[in-house]
Amino acid sequence: MTLRPKHVRQSKSFVPVRLIAALAVGLAVMLGATVSAGAQSVEDKRAQAEAIIAEIQRLDEEVGAAAERWNGANLELQSLTSELAQTRRHLGIARRTYRVSQERVAQRLRDLYINGSPDSTLEVLLGAQSLDAIITGLDATQRIASQDARITREARAARTRVAEREEQLTKARERQTQVVAALAAEKQAIEGKLAERQVLLASVKDEIARMQEAERRRQAELRRQAQLELERQRRAAEAASAAAEQAAARTSSSDGDGLSTPAQETPDYVPPPADASKGAQVVAIAMQYLGIPYVWGGASPSQGFDCSGLTMYVFAQVGVSLPHYAAAQYQMGVPVSKDQLQPGDLVFFRGLGHMGMYIGGGNFIHAPHTGDVVKISPLSDSYYVANWVGARRVL
Repeated sequence: MTLRPKHVRQSKSFVPVRLIAALAVGLAVMLGATVSAGAQSVEDKRAQAEAIIAEIQRLDEEVGAAAERWNGANLELQSLTSELAQTRRHLGIARRTYRVSQERVAQRLRDLYINGSPDSTLEVLLGAQSLDAIITGLDATQRIASQDARITREARAARTRVAEREEQLTKARERQTQVVAALAAEKQAIEGKLAERQVLLASVKDEIARMQEAERRRQAELRRQAQLELERQRRAAEAASAAAEQAAARTSSSDGDGLSTPAQETPDYVPPPADASKGAQVVAIAMQYLGIPYVWGGASPSQGFDCSGLTMYVFAQVGVSLPHYAAAQYQMGVPVSKDQLQPGDLVFFRGLGHMGMYIGGGNFIHAPHTGDVVKISPLSDSYYVANWVGARRVL
């Protein structure tokens, strides 16, 4: 039997070891590259999701602004329609008045011509007992004829004026109807773009779901803070009421014994906001609708809300009438600076293209945009800081 050299046997035993080592290194490199690629993929997906969300936000802002323009145009159209209906009623009255005045004059002329009216000149002359009676009778006859003529002229002039106004309003309403239709078409075009975003959203569904879950947790915390703020307002109002009762009791006591008792300071007392009851009331009402979907032009829980529709609906429940138009609501009440906001104040953003209601604690409730729901947001969010317009107090 032939023996192989020892070094040859050792070299053959080294080959698989080196091969395994090389494969291990290569596998490690490949695994490292895969992990790196996976991490990079997650980052890319996150960046892609953020870019898509930014684009969605821009489109939603356009829809929201178009919705408010449509609200304003529709409000004007409703006003023109109402005025036109009233004008047409007035025109009917004016026409009937003119027709009656004509018939009255015609009847008087027929009476004078055929039968001789009791007020005719001949009757006055024959029936008079004195010169004064003749003068008085003739004056009355002429006055009646003059009055009939004046009534007819005024009726005709009124009919003409109202008819001209009807023509103006008819043309104005036709123009406004075209404006409303154009704005509706604009809204539909933007919604078409929003429909396309669904495809993009599907491509980053998992990442979007994670972000949405984070937003749900954030909304739950904001809602908890809002409830705490409402409770703080309630306790503050109770403390104010108790302090007032104590002060009244001390005053009554000092009146009885002739001695005055110095008022004691209430530690940690937080004064309630102006008209706290109504402010807290509208906030509590609005929070009932958290989660109601945003609907363009919506103004009720059953149909959904847009931003001005939400505030209009909530304030109507405490007897305050607001127009369904953010820019029109901005003209109501009195201006309020951001550092003086109180619950129930209306807050406005994005060139009056969006609005909400301050609820206290630095937060506000609003219906943001298509695809979202009534929610709470902090005024300190960079977007709302950058797009702040102002606030109004209507309570």
